[in-house]
Amino acid sequence: MSNTDSQTKPVIHRQMTIEQILSMFPHKAQRLSQEITNAGLHCVGCHAATWETLEAGMLSHGMNDDAIERLVRRLNALLEEQEADKNSISMSKRAASKFMEILEEEGKQGWGLRFGDRMAGCNGFEYILDYSEKAQADDQVFEAHGIQIHVDKSTLKRLLGSEIDYVDGLHGSGFKISNPHAKSSCGCGTSHNY
Repeated sequence: MSNTDSQTKPVIHRQMTIEQILSMFPHKAQRLSQEITNAGLHCVGCHAATWETLEAGMLSHGMNDDAIERLVRRLNALLEEQEADKNSISMSKRAASKFMEILEEEGKQGWGLRFGDRMAGCNGFEYILDYSEKAQADDQVFEAHGIQIHVDKSTLKRLLGSEIDYVDGLHGSGFKISNPHAKSSCGCGTSHNY
């Protein structure tokens, strides 16, 4: 990448408002929002205080300059990640590594991940992540970082383009789904609607 590319490429900085960040990068808004929430700005999920800059929000939540800089670096790193393929289902390296670790603990090395959704929760649907010893006849199989992802073909229209990530933050650890088809989600983050 030339100096010109790096100078013209938009990046997130501490003086940007949360609203600016999410509107400038709509294709990454779900993941950026999750990262901001994990850093301690809990009001992001309820769309409050989006007018605050990252710096003001972090300082008002008792964070220091180092925490602000770490968040800015994480947000910019997210922007650098390759876009999820809209015709596939992908998994981040971090999620694949965590899933392999879990498989080993459970004595299920070589198994795949069953990914789907079902009607449930306060907003319509919730995601399903489970062990899958082998793909079923009605499954579409995707592969990411050595993990097979088994998805029932009847759910593909809703799930294609999704990325499975693993986050470890202040508000809990776990697998998180970014789905371009999800139009809304509940405040608790466990259910969504299309």
